[in-house]
Amino acid sequence: MMTALATVSAVKANATGYEVELSCDQQTSCSSCSSQKSCGTGVVSKAIGRKSLHWHLVTKKIVKEGQVVEIGLPEKSLLQSAAIVYLIPLFALIVGALFGQWLLLPWLGGGEGVVILSSAIFTGAGIYLAKAMAAKQESLSSQQVTLLRVLGEPIS
Repeated sequence: MMTALATVSAVKANATGYEVELSCDQQTSCSSCSSQKSCGTGVVSKAIGRKSLHWHLVTKKIVKEGQVVEIGLPEKSLLQSAAIVYLIPLFALIVGALFGQWLLLPWLGGGEGVVILSSAIFTGAGIYLAKAMAAKQESLSSQQVTLLRVLGEPIS
């Protein structure tokens, strides 16, 4: 189980306990890396900026708004999300290239442009499919968050 620190943004009492809304700023390790200026990941993380993640959980522990808590996330959902985001567009690219090479090229004639165009179209469709599947996976994984411990009040 992976752990992360999150801040309680809202608390609602109900019959089974407390419904807690959590927020967490996504952080990369690029700030401590010595090759951040020449690394593609470092450049992208600076360009995109910080992303805020939000979770919802139900707990019996008493928490207040503004408290910092430690939450647990199952590795399975993280690995499934990574597989969706990285592998589906890659497989779509390969299928598009094979489709273009084996079916379109003999049928239409022409050159490699047909294969490249077919690969690009299939890759675009793969990215669209991966976005849709990742959104569904994200909503499922946000329900699997567990509260491990309450750390305390934030320092002002």
